[in-house]
Amino acid sequence: MDKDKKHPDSITVASTTFIAAAAMTLAVLLGGIIYWFFATEASTEWSQILPILIICGIVWAMAFCVAALVFAGWQLWVRNQIKRASKEGIKQTQRDKQAGQMTLTGRISRAMRDRYSFFWRSKVRLLLVTGDQAAINQLLPGLEENQWLEGHRTVLIYGGSLSAEINAEKYASLRKLRRGRPLDGIVRVIGQGLSLDPGQSDDDLRGLEKIGELLRYQPPVWLWQLCASGWSQSGRTEQAVGVAFPPRATPDDIAHQLENLLPELSSRGMSQVVENNGHDFLLRLAQHLKNGGISLWGQQLAPWLYASQQRIPLRGLAFSLENSEGAGESAATPLAAGRKNTLALPATWQAIIDDCGRVRGRRVGFAWERMLAWGVMGVIGIWGAGLLISFALNWQQISTVASKARDLVEHPAVSDAQLTSLHSLRNDAGSLQNHLLHGSPWYQRFGLDHSQQLLGAMLPWYGVVNNRLIRDPANAALAGKLGALVNSAPNSDQRAQLAKPGYDQLKAWLMMARPDKADGAFYAQTMKAVQPELNGVSKGLWQSLSPDLWAFYISELPHQPQWKITPNAALVNQSRQVLLQQIGRRNAESTLYENMLKSVRRNFADVSLEDMTPGTDARRLFSTDESVPGMFTREAWEGGVKQAIDKAANTRRDEIDWVLSDSRKAVSADLAPEALRERLTQRYFTDFAGSWLNFLNSLRLNPANNIADVTDQLTLMSDVRQSPLIALMNTLARQGQAGQKSEGLSDSIIKSAKDLINSKDKPAIDQSALGPQGPLDESFGPLLQLMGKNKNNDAISADSSLSLQTYLTRITRVRLRLQQIASASDPQEMMQTLAQTVFQGKSVDLTDTQQYGSLVAASLGEEWSGFGNTLFVQPLNQAWETVLQPSAASLNERWNRAVVANWHTAFDGRFPFAASKSDASLPMLAEFIRKDTGRIDRFLATELNGVLHKEGSRWVPDNAHSQGLTFNPAFLKAVNQLSQLSDVLFADGGQGIGFELQARPVPQVVETQLTIDGQKLHYFNQMADWQSFRWPGETYKPGTLLTWTTTGSGARLFGDYVGTWGFIRWLEQSKRQRLDSSHWMMNFTAPDGRTLQWVLRTQLGNGPLELLSLRNFTLPAQIFSVEPGVLGQFADEGDAIPMDGVN
Repeated sequence: MDKDKKHPDSITVASTTFIAAAAMTLAVLLGGIIYWFFATEASTEWSQILPILIICGIVWAMAFCVAALVFAGWQLWVRNQIKRASKEGIKQTQRDKQAGQMTLTGRISRAMRDRYSFFWRSKVRLLLVTGDQAAINQLLPGLEENQWLEGHRTVLIYGGSLSAEINAEKYASLRKLRRGRPLDGIVRVIGQGLSLDPGQSDDDLRGLEKIGELLRYQPPVWLWQLCASGWSQSGRTEQAVGVAFPPRATPDDIAHQLENLLPELSSRGMSQVVENNGHDFLLRLAQHLKNGGISLWGQQLAPWLYASQQRIPLRGLAFSLENSEGAGESAATPLAAGRKNTLALPATWQAIIDDCGRVRGRRVGFAWERMLAWGVMGVIGIWGAGLLISFALNWQQISTVASKARDLVEHPAVSDAQLTSLHSLRNDAGSLQNHLLHGSPWYQRFGLDHSQQLLGAMLPWYGVVNNRLIRDPANAALAGKLGALVNSAPNSDQRAQLAKPGYDQLKAWLMMARPDKADGAFYAQTMKAVQPELNGVSKGLWQSLSPDLWAFYISELPHQPQWKITPNAALVNQSRQVLLQQIGRRNAESTLYENMLKSVRRNFADVSLEDMTPGTDARRLFSTDESVPGMFTREAWEGGVKQAIDKAANTRRDEIDWVLSDSRKAVSADLAPEALRERLTQRYFTDFAGSWLNFLNSLRLNPANNIADVTDQLTLMSDVRQSPLIALMNTLARQGQAGQKSEGLSDSIIKSAKDLINSKDKPAIDQSALGPQGPLDESFGPLLQLMGKNKNNDAISADSSLSLQTYLTRITRVRLRLQQIASASDPQEMMQTLAQTVFQGKSVDLTDTQQYGSLVAASLGEEWSGFGNTLFVQPLNQAWETVLQPSAASLNERWNRAVVANWHTAFDGRFPFAASKSDASLPMLAEFIRKDTGRIDRFLATELNGVLHKEGSRWVPDNAHSQGLTFNPAFLKAVNQLSQLSDVLFADGGQGIGFELQARPVPQVVETQLTIDGQKLHYFNQMADWQSFRWPGETYKPGTLLTWTTTGSGARLFGDYVGTWGFIRWLEQSKRQRLDSSHWMMNFTAPDGRTLQWVLRTQLGNGPLELLSLRNFTLPAQIFSVEPGVLGQFADEGDAIPMDGVN
């Protein structure tokens, strides 16, 4: 049942905690959002958002802690109320008891004040008497009844047994009776026959510790042992009997003190026994101690010593007789009843009372009074030491600065020592300025800091030396540099070189006259080149110290206007005129422009491809690592750049032109705010267009490896809802219209009126209509025209039929055609049929769309070439390659079957294709290579008319239709070689080659006779003449025969080459040397070493020598270079292509 009752409460607490945490979270979050929206203008930069999140987290944690503390306090208050209501009776009893205790301390305080005046606390000893009730009554009768007794400036307060429960209220009130030292001591009375066994000692010590904690002060403790006597000791002279222990006493100290007590006890005891033999207390006490009492007390007091515990200071041990023995005055005796709290203390108490003034207890815990006193003393001591240190340091600083300034003024000679001392004084000034700005060091802030006064007194002295060593030489050096510039020849190279640093030199010189324009870093940097050395000072030291001195001088100039100079006005004006002619003000515009971009850049994030194509998956189609800087967007232009340009234009005169112009009237027209605004705007939009062009030209189309990928790409491109291309073009259209200004009504009326007045002179094409509507029309104009966003209807267009919509429609048509092919029963056959129409030069949708895409890309201009190629050309090129590559492999196979195989059958291993005795058939060769009607030409003209055409005698690929196809270079080389051979072999329409030969005289050779297919050339040491030949000749005995005759022998046979190819075999034996484009020198080496020579003159090309190039000739088996496996690729992937409506 108890658990059931507690369960709803736990749920209530948990719910309350959850609701409070949610409310705090909502409040902190709402505050953070409001601050982010208004203070940071909704910035999305992480550097702006992170501090807000950290502060919100800290505020939330603090609020949660405060709420937890409030909740815990409320719970404690409720519990306290419940406990207060349930224990009202007990608390009432405690209050009554506390009131009684307060009455006790009040009576003591009032009685002491009445007797010893207001300062009684320093005159009275307060002792607490504890122990067994019987023992206390034996020693101090009436103490328990009265609770306190006073006599002889000593107040004895009843403490009761230490083993009983300590009355906390009583000791709390005693603590307030005398603050700082509530008690002077505690007396622990030990009854006769009782001993301090370890258990009793432990109880006593714990009780004393508890009393010390309540008093917050631990008084010294005296032990009082009551002794018994077998007979009456009345009449005996009383005296204090006991020993005092040193601090941190040891058992040896106990034994030593008690042993020292024995002689005195014996002496006094004998005296008393002599007077009365019954007064033997002292002798018996001495005898007891001597016979083992000392060692017994050493054992009993061991737990009380410092070695066992450190909190209770044991001060001494006293002995006396019990009061019941009638020991004269051994017990304290209260006076009459009317004076019930008055006490006559016997002599036995005198030792303890006197010892109270000599010993002190110790504090328990922290006492605020002592801590305060020590703190005040510490602060006073620290402040006093600080005053001394501050005085010494400030005095040293003042004397050092004064000595340096005095030495600099008294020794005006320019030297290294002077420059070093000036730099040291400058460091002192900088240190003083830093003290004024950020505060002096802590050890100089004790009321004696004179940094302000010392700096004010030092700077005039510093200025005197600075003007002599720094300012005046710098003034002369700058004036000299500007004078050289002004005196240089106009339009000379020297003036051009001097003008480069001239502006900085003039600016530095004018800074010395205009403190409000001072710039220490710029001045020091300029002076390094102007004044690299100073007479009288070593160069290294000057270059080391002078920059700091220059910077300090020019930085301090606004505060010390008396240090400025008065420049030569004529020299200033002449310098301005020269510099305006040489450098103008373009450099400042660059600075303005860069600063403007820096101020805007942090407010706009860079724009990526995903940002430009929202709602689409652009990475499926395009890829790029580039992005457009956020400051070059339409949002940046409208949200910050335009305003920044206006601000820069309106405030630029005073910031830029003060060097080259001394008044606003002198500013030229090109420095006007309107001109500056126009230039900055033009420069911004130039960079704007460049950034977008750089990004767009970096776009790359994802590669498509098969028809499935191509179809997916074309589907995504033409999808109106998900096309990244359409999303990108819409973004570009919006960005391209940034800064556009629509023509106002008044401008339109004025233009119409002018056209009406000048209607006779109106040109056929209004060139004013071609003017840009916006600053980006020059770059984005073709793109806007393509999308139909160009508002200028009067502007002429290269082709009004070009539009993005038409392109997408054609893309859709191509996609449908590819899907139709893929869904056919024989996709490969249909693909080859489509490719065949391309090879044969017939137009299809794919080629038309490809041409249209190329035209669209070209219409964008050269700047957009990369972008146009990626978006409008490459997708169709990939589709083109996908269609043509498999068909190219099929065409290679047909080429092999129709031409190459027959070629190998007819000519392999035959002359002139190989060094063989078998001759190739010349008619069969003509059958292959004859122009137009030969097998090769017919095949090329029929099968490749669309991708290959003939220019003269050479076959050339069609670049427009052969994109995606790679012609085999060996194939083109072979067919062109055969085409050239065909031109030579069939030059006159018939089969044969015409040429001329001329024999050349040879030493010791009388006669040569050459017969070529029945045609003879007879040479007999006569004048050489040309003779015409034709090969092959008209004879039934083809062949070539050569004989020669020398002066010393008859006719000899050089060679007899039989057959149609005999003449070509004879030519192969010669060593040929070209003389010119149509003449060849042929040398034949006879068996006897003589050389027979003929000159061959051809009619076309190399003539019959052309046939020699057929040696090792091979007709390539491939027209196109195709990767292995391409032919079967389409068939393997056709089934995996997703189709609209095809499963």
